[in-house]
Amino acid sequence: MIREMCETDWKRVAEIYEQGLSSGTATFNTECPSYADWNNSHIKECRYVYEESGKVVGWIAISPTSSRCVYKGCVEMSIYIDSAYRGKGIGTALVNHLISESQKAGYWSIYSAIISINEASIRLHKKCGFREIGYRERIAKDRFGKWQNTTLMEYRVS
Repeated sequence: MIREMCETDWKRVAEIYEQGLSSGTATFNTECPSYADWNNSHIKECRYVYEESGKVVGWIAISPTSSRCVYKGCVEMSIYIDSAYRGKGIGTALVNHLISESQKAGYWSIYSAIISINEASIRLHKKCGFREIGYRERIAKDRFGKWQNTTLMEYRVS
């Protein structure tokens, strides 16, 4: 079941994010933000969780790509799935739901910067209609001190 994320989901959302931090393939961040910091950096609409048997097992949200008003319709997507629930179509369901709902909210470009070794995330994005628009070479070091590239992907409303 997909539903809107609420503040009471934060504990599970943070736990799932922590799995991404540990993997070194989901984010260059090394610490989970507080709810207040996360809340302030993400757009209030189009935040969703996937619940299975009453437990949040995945989440998706968007953040602005720029504070300039001309880029108001361009957003960056974040998606995280609990490691025990990956490969079950949850990511596909969340991305497709976000695409549909974000269009209704007036967003026309959804962007993702994916650590290039995260092949599963790249496949998910392609499966949901994203196209590769470029990459950034050796953009940052992962939590293990190794330089990584990012693959840039975009979903554009036609």
